[in-house]
Amino acid sequence: MAKIEKLIPRGNGYNWKFSTVGGVTRVNIESGEDIAHLNELDQKLWTVLSCPVKGLEFDEKTLALMDADKDGRIRVNEVVAASQWLTKVLKDMNYLLEGKDTIDFSQVQDNTDEGKEVLESARLILKQLGVEKESISMADVAEYMAGYEEKCKADYTAANPDPHEPPYGDKSDDAEAAVNALRAKVADFFMRCKLVQFDEEASAALDVQVEKIAAISGSNLADNAAEISSYPLARPVKDAKLPLKGGINPAWQGAFATLKSLVLDVEFVGKESITEEEWNTVLAKVDAYTEWKAAGETAMNEAVAEMLKTHGAAIEPVEKLLRLCRDFFRLLHNFVVFKDFYRRDDNLQAVFQAGKLYVDQRCCELCVKVSDMPKHMASAGKSGLFLLYCHCVSKVQGKEMDIVAALTDGDIKDLHEGKNAIFYDRTGQDWDATITKIVDNPISIRQAFWSPYRKFGKWVTDKITKNAEEKESKQFDEMTAKADTATTNLTKKEEAAADATAKAEEKKAQMFDIAKFAGIFAAIGLAIGAIGGALAALGGFVTAKWYNIILLVAAVVIFISGPSMLLAWLKLRKRNLGPLLNANGWAINSVVKINTTFGQTLTSVAKYPKIVGKDPFADKKMAWWKKCLIWLVILAAMFVVGFKLTQHHWPWECKPVEEPAATEVVDSIAVEAEAPAEASAEAPAEEPVAEETPAE
Repeated sequence: MAKIEKLIPRGNGYNWKFSTVGGVTRVNIESGEDIAHLNELDQKLWTVLSCPVKGLEFDEKTLALMDADKDGRIRVNEVVAASQWLTKVLKDMNYLLEGKDTIDFSQVQDNTDEGKEVLESARLILKQLGVEKESISMADVAEYMAGYEEKCKADYTAANPDPHEPPYGDKSDDAEAAVNALRAKVADFFMRCKLVQFDEEASAALDVQVEKIAAISGSNLADNAAEISSYPLARPVKDAKLPLKGGINPAWQGAFATLKSLVLDVEFVGKESITEEEWNTVLAKVDAYTEWKAAGETAMNEAVAEMLKTHGAAIEPVEKLLRLCRDFFRLLHNFVVFKDFYRRDDNLQAVFQAGKLYVDQRCCELCVKVSDMPKHMASAGKSGLFLLYCHCVSKVQGKEMDIVAALTDGDIKDLHEGKNAIFYDRTGQDWDATITKIVDNPISIRQAFWSPYRKFGKWVTDKITKNAEEKESKQFDEMTAKADTATTNLTKKEEAAADATAKAEEKKAQMFDIAKFAGIFAAIGLAIGAIGGALAALGGFVTAKWYNIILLVAAVVIFISGPSMLLAWLKLRKRNLGPLLNANGWAINSVVKINTTFGQTLTSVAKYPKIVGKDPFADKKMAWWKKCLIWLVILAAMFVVGFKLTQHHWPWECKPVEEPAATEVVDSIAVEAEAPAEASAEAPAEEPVAEETPAE
């Protein structure tokens, strides 16, 4: 996108520089002076009026610090307020252009209240860290906050001693883990024992199945630990006692030994087995300890969070300055003007670009996260973009999300709902993606040229396939019904034979049901008739000059593809990213155009080199001279048809009736005049009929 700068004076105000970015005139933010005068920029000239705090490829903490009213949106007035605050803190606003997260104290104004507040906070942090220097960084702030959090926890624990004693001393946490590791297996053991008490004959079924052990005995049993661990913890017995000395499933002996040393030997000294009631006393003690610990941690975390919040307000000025020094200039490039979007730099993508989608030998770089799928799809079509909605799953991170990718180059013949793809987020993590919805819009003029032919071919194919499937299903149903009838009516041979004969005749009559294909034949017949009529009307034109047949073919192609290409041209000129962002909570104040040239940079298509070697399994290609010969035959046939159309009429057209000559008309009139006279002489006279006089 070529940039054309122009200086626009604004009366006595600041002189802004403008440029064309993406085919739209936008203001330039290129210097610290521009940032300092953001309050003078007419709000109608901003590209964005508001954007969400969350869901962007941008530091949420920075946006949260700018969100003064805490409504989850960053608006123009909050961006302006941040710029004005920076003018009262920094000596040189051009420092923001470097994007550093470090600030020298020499860059901070010490004669303003805002600057003094920042310096006091910075020196407090460095003092607590035991560092003496005249600069501070985000790393220093993070280190200070982590240390302060640990200090808050220690202070809370010292100030709030709990009289509750851990059940197993300093090994209580290990004992808790040991009990939880065997909780389910012990419960399973006692339930099996109860079933044995209920029915002793079921004891064999409740014990380890010998067949299972025999199935794995031929292999290395150490490699079958998972299988063995599924067996009962111990052999179920009628007295329902868990043995403490031997008789434990080998796969669980290690975990049981840990439980025994930490808990069971402490609770049941010298005992060889325990009952379910005794085991429940252990569970009650451990569960009480777990609840106490969770309640204590919750109370401590709440108290520490409150302390951190209070203390965070004291160091917030320096953290805010460091974050704005690092992020504010980039935010302006994605708020006032979409410079990061139009510059096409992988290292500086727009904040709304979530990553890249690889599908069908293409890479779509315009991918946006979707927070509300129904709302997004309702307005997405207004963008004029060909969109692929995908559901993405990352098994590594255990997360799911929805995205929408814009396809702006290539073809669409192999894309369909349910097709799998791979999505890479901005960190390079891969996600399994599946296309869930497609919004069909033109991609290019070339794709629009072939669109009518592909749609018609798909329609014909779908119709034929559907009718063939219906025919196959009907024949299969008839065959199965016939088989069922023959099986259930073996005693009625005559009726079955008659029925089979009738069905055979019906099947023969339905081998080709023209009614099934009437719709297809009618549509194709109408098309052929229309083309034939047009060719007949243009017969004289076709035979006038030899090259007119070529012009006629070109006219037919334009007639078919022209409307689709015109519609595509109109839509491609109006492609706009705004509706996609508006559906995610943005308030877009300007058109964000994606014309054909720029769109080709947003979707890259695979390109292969020319292979010189031969492929032994490649399909045989027709020689070039055969192709030329076929085309010559087709053109010759079209020329002959066009010539014949001027000499003969189509079978369905009515031939004109020849008018009789004038002399023949006169003779016919004379004959008709004589005929009535002869008829009157031969015919008997009719008796007069008395007329009835109407009554007065």
